[in-house]
Amino acid sequence: MILASAHVAADDDEAILVKSLGAAKVSLQDGFAASERQGQPVSGKFEAEEGKLQLSVYTAKDGKYYEVIVDHMTGAIAKVEPITEGDDLAHAKSQMTAMEKAKVKLMVAAARAREQAGAAIAVSAVPELQSGRAVAVGCSLEGRAIVNRFDTARLADTPTSSSIDGVLNDRAR
Repeated sequence: MILASAHVAADDDEAILVKSLGAAKVSLQDGFAASERQGQPVSGKFEAEEGKLQLSVYTAKDGKYYEVIVDHMTGAIAKVEPITEGDDLAHAKSQMTAMEKAKVKLMVAAARAREQAGAAIAVSAVPELQSGRAVAVGCSLEGRAIVNRFDTARLADTPTSSSIDGVLNDRAR
């Protein structure tokens, strides 16, 4: 029963994203830019929180980690919370490790991937290490569906994700 409830909650969250993202005035890339005042962006995503759309960006600054909530309508920073424990801290540290190996900012990689995706809306961009290389994984909204969910096993086979990988690891662009 718990699994069914989690699945329903995930479906509800995805429905909120699909319904709300088109009205958002701020892109994921804009969220990365706004959050830079709170440190280096190490990941970002639009998510449903308590039934409402929010733009969450994890940042790192001086060895500390933060979750920055960016208002998806204005681009203003709505809230900054330290990340001090649990899975969120483990994820933030892992993402920072990947960004330390990246050759461009996550904001640049997400913008370039967005250019290649056409009319799709970037929903998330999360760096990770794959065979020692920084790669970004994420998803986008195309029409009424969230697509391009890639994982590390499929990363090399997915044209969009391969181009993100190339962007994160190519200083010459």
